[in-house]
Amino acid sequence: MGLLDGKRGIVFGIANDRSYATFITKQIIEQGGTCAFTHLPDERGKMEKRCRNAVAELGVDDPWLMPCDATKDEDIEAVFAKLKEDFGTIDFVVHSIAFADREFLKVGNFHETSREAWSLALDISAYTLVAMSRAAKPLMPDGGSIISMTYYGGEKVIPGYNVMGIAKAALEHATRYLASELGEQNIRVNTISGGPLRTLAASAVGGIQEMFDHQAKKASLKRNIEGEEVGNTAVYLLSDLSTAVTGETIHVDAGFSIIGI
Repeated sequence: MGLLDGKRGIVFGIANDRSYATFITKQIIEQGGTCAFTHLPDERGKMEKRCRNAVAELGVDDPWLMPCDATKDEDIEAVFAKLKEDFGTIDFVVHSIAFADREFLKVGNFHETSREAWSLALDISAYTLVAMSRAAKPLMPDGGSIISMTYYGGEKVIPGYNVMGIAKAALEHATRYLASELGEQNIRVNTISGGPLRTLAASAVGGIQEMFDHQAKKASLKRNIEGEEVGNTAVYLLSDLSTAVTGETIHVDAGFSIIGI
């Protein structure tokens, strides 16, 4: 018997087989949960193919899949309207999307961040959690769980993380506001602060290799994390094991965030 038997929900953010969202999905499926998915729309269908290939490796050959540009409210609304039509209700939402112009993810150039780059990073990386939570609320009449992914750069200065750190700080505080408001409907909202992982998004961050090296040297467990460890924590937050946990940022970083120097 799995911790998520009978639970179903949607995962935003599978870009390839190394995405945080993919590791989370793997653990959800292993614990008996059912996932729907979205992909970025593109004319050549490249993103859809990547998503299909990633979930196929997890044993999902015919996934519920829709295109979604999360910067467009109408796309988010269309996804949840289709979920309601097909499933009626859902139990969870996994928000694992973020974006910032890589031109502004370089060590030493945070002060050069443009207004456009700032707005885009906060829209995609933080506001989308608000928009998805709003759309999910009517589909969770008996409660549910919403989780997102953050990083320690939203709390402290990480050279090269720059505007993405600002976006993650906004995401974390949005989590608390959403948890406060949606709690009356028994909807829990939490975020996981995972350590650095070799994902498509991470490759855009300047000095990423130095982050890995520093993490392995300074973390309490003297190592980097594995994607499955984030997936395990996601299962905990999506399951009934965490029914009194909401508004939290849970660090899964091998103890890196507790070290001062």
